[in-house]
Amino acid sequence: MKTSAVVSDTIGTYPSTSAEDRAAALERVRRAQAGDVDAFELLYREHSPRIYALCLRLKAGDTSDATELLQDVFIKAWRRLDTFRGDSAFASWLHRLAVNTMLENSRSDQRRTARVLPMEDTSRLAGAARSSGVESRMDMESAMASLPKGARLAFVLHDIEGYQHQEIAEQLCVTVGTVKAQLHRARRLLRERLES
Repeated sequence: MKTSAVVSDTIGTYPSTSAEDRAAALERVRRAQAGDVDAFELLYREHSPRIYALCLRLKAGDTSDATELLQDVFIKAWRRLDTFRGDSAFASWLHRLAVNTMLENSRSDQRRTARVLPMEDTSRLAGAARSSGVESRMDMESAMASLPKGARLAFVLHDIEGYQHQEIAEQLCVTVGTVKAQLHRARRLLRERLES
């Protein structure tokens, strides 16, 4: 792969690609859209590390949940590949699909949890998180993983992934004020945890 420069985006640093590389990538997408499983496997190998890193952040560092989310994303990508028109980079389309899949799964989990809370799962009971304690020095990933779910989602989607307050509010089915409050809470908690 030819690289002309290193560019930074909200996901991380990666090499930019030449026009030839972009054309080859688009050709792999077109072949996959035509049903070429080998082309889709190449797309998976190319994009899965970055999508997994995103899934890991969104799932608070839980590798099992992140792996499951990654699988869901690529299953949906295969099924919805015909909806990719090429208006944006395939990586951007896949990134948005990953965020939407996580949000759909989150809403499903919330509905399921609202109906049933198994007694074996005491981690969700009030006070359980406090009893586990938080180490005095945490790295950023651990600190993010320890945030309450709403605050973590608002922080990751806004400060790391770059979504606007309105977009996040629509995806989470909450008000913009709630998103801003959760974001403020996340930043305050992160500051406290990283400074302690």
